[in-house]
Amino acid sequence: MAAVTSAALAIPSFTGLKAGSTAAKVSSAAKVAASPVPRVGIQASLKDVGVAVAATAASAVLASNALALDVLLGADDGSLAFVPQEFSVSAGEKIVFKNNAGFPHNVLFDEDEVPSGVDVSKISMPEEELLNAKGDVYAVTLTEKGSYSFYCSPHQGAGMVGKVTVN
Repeated sequence: MAAVTSAALAIPSFTGLKAGSTAAKVSSAAKVAASPVPRVGIQASLKDVGVAVAATAASAVLASNALALDVLLGADDGSLAFVPQEFSVSAGEKIVFKNNAGFPHNVLFDEDEVPSGVDVSKISMPEEELLNAKGDVYAVTLTEKGSYSFYCSPHQGAGMVGKVTVN
């Protein structure tokens, strides 16, 4: 991170300037006393702004990483599974289901195994839609606390099921 130093920040000084021969005389009643602007104050202000910007950027990066969980569709060994199969998230945390192996896959929530009042059509993929290529993703954010069971409809019979607990 770059630091602002007094060597990098030059503030012009107007002390020692003399009025030219055409300048008008100033009466003593019109004189204004001005205190010089401290260089340290400006330097500190720029430093504070830089620290605040860096802290905000770091917070955004950490928050974006902390508020998303990746779940693989298909294990690295080719088995038909969600990895991890069971996990917990905080309410409002994004879950990203990512095609890995053994596709095509989809993600459907079991209407009998979600918290009361949750509409599975709003959190599930349409059953006819499939993730067909490696890296394809489906993301969902669950806001109601409780347990949710989900499955991949083409591979449910092979045991491709999972469970998430929202805290």
